[in-house]
Amino acid sequence: MGVPAFFRWLSQKYPKIISPVLEALPQEIDGHEIPVDTTGPNPNGEELDNLYLDMNGIVHPCSHPEDRPPPETEQEMMLEVFRYTERVVAMVRPRKVLMMAVDGVAPRAKMNQQRSRRFRSAQEAKEKEEQVAEFVKLLASKGTDIDSNLQKKGWDSNAITPGTPFMDILSIALKYWVAHKLNTDPGWAKLKIIISDSSVPGEGEHKIMEFVRGQRSHPEHDPNTRHVIYGLDADLIMLGLATHEPHFRVLREDVFAQDSKPRVCKICNQKGHRAEECTGKAREKEGEFDEKSKANPRKPFIWLDVGILREYLAVELHVAGLSFQWDLERAIDDWVFLCFFVGNDFLPHFPSLEIRDAGIDTLTSIWREKLAAMKGFVTTDGHVNLERAQFILDGLAKQEDAIFRKRRQVEERREANAKRRKLQEEANNNSGNDKISVHRGKSERIPTAHPANIPLFAPNDHSDKTKQLNHDVVVNRAEIRTANYANKSAAAALKAQLLQNTITTNPSTDEQPAETEAQPETEGASVLGKRKLDTMQADSGNQTPIEAAPGEGNTDTVKLWEPGYRDRYYEQKFGRPPSDTNFRREVANAYVEGLCWVLLYYFQGCPSWTWYYPYHYAPFAQDFENIGELKINFTLGKPFKPFEQLMGVLPAASKHNIPKAFWPLMTEENSEIIDFYPEDFPIDLNGKKFAWQGVAILPFIDETRLLDAMNKIYPQIPAEEKERNEMGNELLLFSESHPLYDELACQFFSKRAVDGDYELDPRLSEGLSGGVRKDPNFIPHSTVSFPFTNVKSDIYGDIEDDQSMSVIYLLPEKKNLHKSMLLRGVVLKTPALTEGDKDVIINKQQGNGNRYGGGYLDRSNSGVLVYQRVTHSLTSKGGGGVKDGLRPEIKVSTSDTVRDINSPNKATGMANMVEVVVAAQDTSPMGITKDTRAHKVTIAKVAVVADIREEEVVATNVATTIEVTTGEVGTVDIKMIEEAPMNVAAEANVVITTVTINTTADLHSKIVEEGIGEEAGEGTARAAAGGIIGEITAGWDELIYRWNGLQGACI
Repeated sequence: MGVPAFFRWLSQKYPKIISPVLEALPQEIDGHEIPVDTTGPNPNGEELDNLYLDMNGIVHPCSHPEDRPPPETEQEMMLEVFRYTERVVAMVRPRKVLMMAVDGVAPRAKMNQQRSRRFRSAQEAKEKEEQVAEFVKLLASKGTDIDSNLQKKGWDSNAITPGTPFMDILSIALKYWVAHKLNTDPGWAKLKIIISDSSVPGEGEHKIMEFVRGQRSHPEHDPNTRHVIYGLDADLIMLGLATHEPHFRVLREDVFAQDSKPRVCKICNQKGHRAEECTGKAREKEGEFDEKSKANPRKPFIWLDVGILREYLAVELHVAGLSFQWDLERAIDDWVFLCFFVGNDFLPHFPSLEIRDAGIDTLTSIWREKLAAMKGFVTTDGHVNLERAQFILDGLAKQEDAIFRKRRQVEERREANAKRRKLQEEANNNSGNDKISVHRGKSERIPTAHPANIPLFAPNDHSDKTKQLNHDVVVNRAEIRTANYANKSAAAALKAQLLQNTITTNPSTDEQPAETEAQPETEGASVLGKRKLDTMQADSGNQTPIEAAPGEGNTDTVKLWEPGYRDRYYEQKFGRPPSDTNFRREVANAYVEGLCWVLLYYFQGCPSWTWYYPYHYAPFAQDFENIGELKINFTLGKPFKPFEQLMGVLPAASKHNIPKAFWPLMTEENSEIIDFYPEDFPIDLNGKKFAWQGVAILPFIDETRLLDAMNKIYPQIPAEEKERNEMGNELLLFSESHPLYDELACQFFSKRAVDGDYELDPRLSEGLSGGVRKDPNFIPHSTVSFPFTNVKSDIYGDIEDDQSMSVIYLLPEKKNLHKSMLLRGVVLKTPALTEGDKDVIINKQQGNGNRYGGGYLDRSNSGVLVYQRVTHSLTSKGGGGVKDGLRPEIKVSTSDTVRDINSPNKATGMANMVEVVVAAQDTSPMGITKDTRAHKVTIAKVAVVADIREEEVVATNVATTIEVTTGEVGTVDIKMIEEAPMNVAAEANVVITTVTINTTADLHSKIVEEGIGEEAGEGTARAAAGGIIGEITAGWDELIYRWNGLQGACI
């Protein structure tokens, strides 16, 4: 799903949906690995029925892993797929069905994204080859021994596309592996396995959902079936919700544990170092046969429980006092629909909506506010009520201008902070002695003196000289780079060249630097390209991205934060003049079609194989007018054939995956479709920083032209290759131990055998409905040959006297629409959320509200400052707690108001809140000091502080960073360490801020988990007012800012 960071956002907002997978590990006895006995109870405490594998999420990491060198051959990749899949099946232990779905030909709407990804993948592969060639040349000039593997051409991951020889090998491999497991693993004795390979049209996860909907529609379906789906795409969560099966889990690797994975060089693919540390040497063997090398650590897995997510949504989405009946299932469908606005694989997201800007929260708040006026839900079983959808779009349209201005403020502050950090890092890196010695190799030592006019001094003495140093760093940047260049390894020197591209000398030796061709800064990025620079920068572990140089084309000329942005947007992105308002309506109407298509695709299956959104960019919410008048209908059509999809999505650089007869269409200048395959294409950063975040401007495929050109070539295709272009069927496999074996053996292989389809009896098949047909490639009790001749394995070999059966599987006939409802007889689990969990959701929900409201601040009311102190759970670091009868004192003062209010702590432990009304009259810094032992809070001054996004502060009126320091035991000091001038002279006399302090005993552990501060250490948080809610957390206190009754919190 095209929502960057969606999974992380969801898991942080709804923390209880995530839990670790408990996994039994294989045992090693006498050097032999003993597999896990999956016949035993599930270690996770619950038996699971059906496991669905989105196999592309397994094939990709197995074929080109990030944490180890890739397999050398495609056959070795298959063994990696076997190992990975076996682990996943062993941890889930499905008892009824295992479905393995590989991506087949996708709908036309998805092919546009696939085309963009594959063209960019080929571009990056080319860049890496050029980088390695440059790196090898640099090593050779230094006389370094070069690993022969370094110059091997990398494997083309674009081969993971239906119709390629690789996907044919994968299909054969999966069928063999399943037969092997059915013949050797007792845990598979009662398991039914469905294989949907790449010859079956449809995306893997959507083929899985088609199966789930088909089973659900059968009268014999068990409504309490426990489902698990494995995959890496975030849209699996949406698909899980769309099934309305409450016992649904998503299984995936723990993305939060990825920081601990082994370092792998992106140049030589070896572990133990990163690209900037690469020497180009072959890895030394550990032991005579490398038998002592350490195995890759197992990555942890996590569950995402869709049932618990439903609990969260039940609280967050509920709206009381409606004129129509509340229906949680319909509300969940609406929420899924809203998420599509923020991003999906078929439509570009709205310019005003970003996951990091709480785009989904904004839409949810609008939906809650407008639900009563809409007089019904927006969606019904996958169909959109466009008149009601107009309410949502109108609500967003009112906030768009404010969203763009607020985002710009955040970006400016982030950029300023990044530049300040970068200058500080340069200052620290260039502080020290006048002469630096760096080891290069075993004996070579190069002394390098810093430029004489660059001041260097000890870090502990630089605080008073930072401004001067920063000035010198900027003025003398080229000389600093030259000095730093001499201190780098070969790879680091290359990286420096790539990142800076301004070095005029190559200090390959300390005595006579070799001259290199000058590269003026105006030339922009090197031949290796911007994406590679981003990769190397990320690979180095540097979390501070280097700002793009002025010549890199990173200037945003649309300027969404300035008036007239809509005219500039359509003029620059679409090439249309401001006067062409009809075109804007056409774009908006096409987007509405897209939203309807996507929702149907998720809830009912593909509504059209041929429809697609014909633009690279989305419209604004303001461009949608009277969409309720639109009549949206789709024609189903038929999918492309595999070769046709390959020709539609692959670049010429990946032509080796396509029959040779088609190559001239991609490469010859006189080809009638040569314009479909540009070698170079622009990347529109579209306001982003890095190329991979931008929009690839590729020509859309004209289906008619493509098919006409291919039809002329089809007669030249050999018969053995034509087989890869045929549509296939799902296969159902099971062992001789399953009751189905005897039944179907009699049906298809006895003297009474009949041809044709056979409808399964769910009582005999243990819950599986649908039909089967004889598999012409299956012979009972035959020998299944091990398909790989170039790899050796102690585990796999020929299967003699095959004890399994394979039949063609037919999904149940689709008679009715998939209904958004829980089935009769479903038994829900014990709720996971406590009343406290629900209160947190409600409090945060109130804070989201009309987040922007067409403006930033509403100053229609007088200034009010309310402090609420919850004293019952206050616990100091020293172990002391609040005793009954203790009388806390809250003292609030401003320039003209001082009040002391005493309130006893209730023995019952309930919160006792004290409210103080204060009119803030000036813009002085806010200082808050609190002695927890005396239970005193003193407010010295009050000022409006502004929104925080992405760990940065942007002010509406005052930009303020507040540092929270936990000092000695029981003492907290909060002080302002940065401030900006007030820009609202007319409004400076009235400041509206509502503050709540909730004191809870468990907040300290929360802070440690979030990485805000160590125990009894320091933490830095951000505060916000003006409709956007912020939070200051110090050890065990939580300070939440409110605005006009809206409340919320974010760390």
